[in-house]
Amino acid sequence: AAQVMGDMGLINGTMAVTNMSGAGGGKAYAHVVTKRGDDENLIVAASMATAARLGQNVYSGFKASDVRWVGALGADYGAIAVHKDSQFKTLGDLITAMKDNPRRTAIVGGSSAGGWDHLKVLILADKAGISDLKAINYISFDNGGTAMLEILSKRADAFTGDISELVEYEKKGNIRILAILAPDRIPAVPSAKTAKEQGYDVIGANWRGFYVPKNISNARYNEWVDIVTKVANSSQWADLSAKNGLAPFKSFGKDFENFVGGQIGKVAQISTDLGFMK
Repeated sequence: AAQVMGDMGLINGTMAVTNMSGAGGGKAYAHVVTKRGDDENLIVAASMATAARLGQNVYSGFKASDVRWVGALGADYGAIAVHKDSQFKTLGDLITAMKDNPRRTAIVGGSSAGGWDHLKVLILADKAGISDLKAINYISFDNGGTAMLEILSKRADAFTGDISELVEYEKKGNIRILAILAPDRIPAVPSAKTAKEQGYDVIGANWRGFYVPKNISNARYNEWVDIVTKVANSSQWADLSAKNGLAPFKSFGKDFENFVGGQIGKVAQISTDLGFMK
């Protein structure tokens, strides 16, 4: 998105992109709130994973209202994948194994326990009638790439993540995508069936968007909303999204702020129901 902003002439000069990892986005969130609260030239990438952590009160006292939510310009739907040589040929095969012995089936993902990658598996398992969700053997890694190495080296049974993380591996024939958690099939991987097609009506949309520091001027906030809106509606972004498996998903300004608030509430409810929050 930063490249498209530059290519379209929507920002002055060049945009420096910094990847501040740690605490599932919590380190970056805390940095923005406490150190960069009035920086009018700062915009931060966020996703459903950010909302999930806020919904679970993981960001040590920080709230959604500590920043201003700009907009979303795509959604990366969840997916479950296995090694190409895996004994699991279908989503049903994996679900059966999880029902028979949930602790024996190792599922890896790039979010911490209770994070969005983990929640997707639990929501799917719950839908499939697996009662002991706490017994599911989820192993967390710092990111999806590290988790995928466990699949490629056959050290784990299944991967939970987003479709954009899997497109290249699928094209190379390294993995088999058992299911995508989307309402419809994704053009980037047309052969991959949805969970819904296979009898499990589960949607796991990881929206991709942005927030900015809380204390910037309203005028500057509106400029950022305008920039993100223009990127989302551009042909350049449409092409880039299609290549990377991102589905169209647009929400901006106040509508987006309300949407994020609703998502945070949903995660809080799910996490409470599944025993991750008291």
